[in-house]
Amino acid sequence: MAKKDIADMPVEQKLKNLYQLQTMLSEIDRIKILRGELPLEVQDLEDDIEGMTHRIGKHQEEIAALKENIKVREGKIKEAEAAIARYKTQLDDVKNNREYDMLSKEIEFQSLEVELQNKKTAEAQKAIKQHEADIDTANEQLTERRADLDVKKAELDEIVLETKAEEEKLREKAKSLELSIEPRLLTAFKRIRKNSRNGLGIVYVQRDACGGCFNKIPPQRQLDIRMRKKIIVCEYCGRIMIDPELAGVKIEKPVEEKPKRRLRKAATTKEA
Repeated sequence: MAKKDIADMPVEQKLKNLYQLQTMLSEIDRIKILRGELPLEVQDLEDDIEGMTHRIGKHQEEIAALKENIKVREGKIKEAEAAIARYKTQLDDVKNNREYDMLSKEIEFQSLEVELQNKKTAEAQKAIKQHEADIDTANEQLTERRADLDVKKAELDEIVLETKAEEEKLREKAKSLELSIEPRLLTAFKRIRKNSRNGLGIVYVQRDACGGCFNKIPPQRQLDIRMRKKIIVCEYCGRIMIDPELAGVKIEKPVEEKPKRRLRKAATTKEA
């Protein structure tokens, strides 16, 4: 449909198209509600699994780094022990006290180096055990999360399978219908829908009140709505308003009860 034809469309037809679009979008919203929080739960579980997998990877990297560090320290221990053995051999050939004291200090220094490296190695091994325990705990939690994810995904897939065809059909119809609605009006309608909690951008008058926020509508404004000559929005919530008849809703008018005649009671007393 050409833009000029859409702009020249009567207001009544514009409102009809808009309400029809709202009906389709509300049905799509109903399908989303049917799915409930499952998509979010699935996403949360996937994020948890990704986070846990990342943490396990970090633990494994730390373990690899610690093991490499232990190898370096073991090498230093071997070097220190070799130096101690060499210095002890040299003690047998010392010629004076000065050489003896110097070699004794070197032996003491290398012994301290061995103790230090053994201490650091023990700390590294302890850290490795802690990382391995953390990995075991994370793997247990990961197994539980994956089991939960499989269940949630199965539930979601089942619901999606049941509603996918219906939703796609509604989306195609809605997209086609949008082409027959003035772009400016469509943009305003979508903005109203986005800001409303129940997703209603256009509502009909119910019991002299707005069908969205339920605030009373003055009689003159209701008359303007029934005239269908211009787009009218609720002054309280901003939703577009139409009359029930245009929405295809039949409002049953209360039946006025006819006043009942009071029957005169016949005189029951007899004249004396």
